[in-house]
Formats: sequence, C-alpha cells, structure tokens
Amino acid sequence: MIDHTTLITYVLIVLGFVFIPGPATLLTMARAASSGAKVGIATGAGIAAGDLVHTGMAIVGLSAIIATSALLFSIVKYAGAGFLIYLGIRAMLDEAPIALNGGAPPIGAGRAFREAVLTEVLNPKTALFFLAFLPQFVKPEHGAPALQLAILGVVFVLLGLVSTVVFAVGAGRLGNLLRRHPAVVKWQGKVVGAIYCAVGVRLALQER
Repeated sequence: MIDHTTLITYVLIVLGFVFIPGPATLLTMARAASSGAKVGIATGAGIAAGDLVHTGMAIVGLSAIIATSALLFSIVKYAGAGFLIYLGIRAMLDEAPIALNGGAPPIGAGRAFREAVLTEVLNPKTALFFLAFLPQFVKPEHGAPALQLAILGVVFVLLGLVSTVVFAVGAGRLGNLLRRHPAVVKWQGKVVGAIYCAVGVRLALQER
C-alpha cells in the first residue's frame, strides 16, 4: 500500500497539474461556455473516463508500447488531432440557431461525454504522461506495483474531475450571460471551433 507521505506529495503535485489550465481544461471551458455548465461537466467526466483508460493502459504496459513505437505513436497522435480538427470545423460551420432565452443547448451532455472520452483516449501525450509520471511514486516494497498504479491513476482522475467541474461551472455561468447578446451567439461557434482546431494542430505538431 502507498505510504501517506508519498500519497500526500503526489496529491499536491497533481493539484498543481490539474488546476493549471491545459488542453483538457480549455476544451471543457469551451463546451461549458457554448452549451452550458451541464455539458461542460459532461465533457470533464468524459475526459476523466479517458484518463481511466490511460491508467489501465499504463498498468498493462500498452503505454510503454506507444512510447517505444514511433509508428503507433504517430497513428494515435494524428487520429486524435484529426478528430479535434473535425470537431472544430464542424462547430465553425454549424449554423444551427442557439436559443437566447435559456432553451435547449446546441449539444447534448451525452454527445459531449462521448466525444471527450474519444478525444482523451486518442491523446498520446496523456498516455506518455501517465507512463512517465505514475511510476515515480511506485515503490516495490509497498506492495503490488499494479495496485499502486491503479490507486495513483484513480486519484489523478478524481482530482482532475474536480478541477474540470470547477472550470465548467464558472465558464457555464459566463456563457449564460454572453449568449444573451446576438453578436456573441453569432460568433461563439466559430470561436469554440477555432479552439478545437488550435488544440488539434498543437497535438499534431508535438514531438515524442
């Protein structure tokens, strides 16, 4: 079992990671601002589910394969980047009207969740992060490494979910105010789409 000192140190470091806005936070805030806090929270939950997949991959060693195989890394990287860019282009081209009186959001929470899961699972940077970061806190003398990795991964996912919920609620409230203005309604899809495309391009250009 992980000792308390190691776990506390790990939690403090992870808190620093998850509350510094990154791609996952940016995507969550974009969804919340354009579609409401509920959809933003669903996006954060999808990202958390994707991180659970990466935790399992780290445990069974699939992350190691991604780290050592240039071809596999490239396949996953470009698939994830392509999906993000696709979402961005679709958001920029979508002309569906957005109700200004608090009507139905332009995207449902279920779809937001599924898209977030796929986006996070297809992000090789996350896989490499789990592979490089989690083992630093695993000590053989504290029990089965697989169990320790599982605990560390779940803690990371839970703290990350808390942070994305906080950002989603804040962005959702701001979005509710902004959507009352027609100019914002007209341009918010293009702005959100541009954010997705930018994150996709960033992912495509990152090195191993």
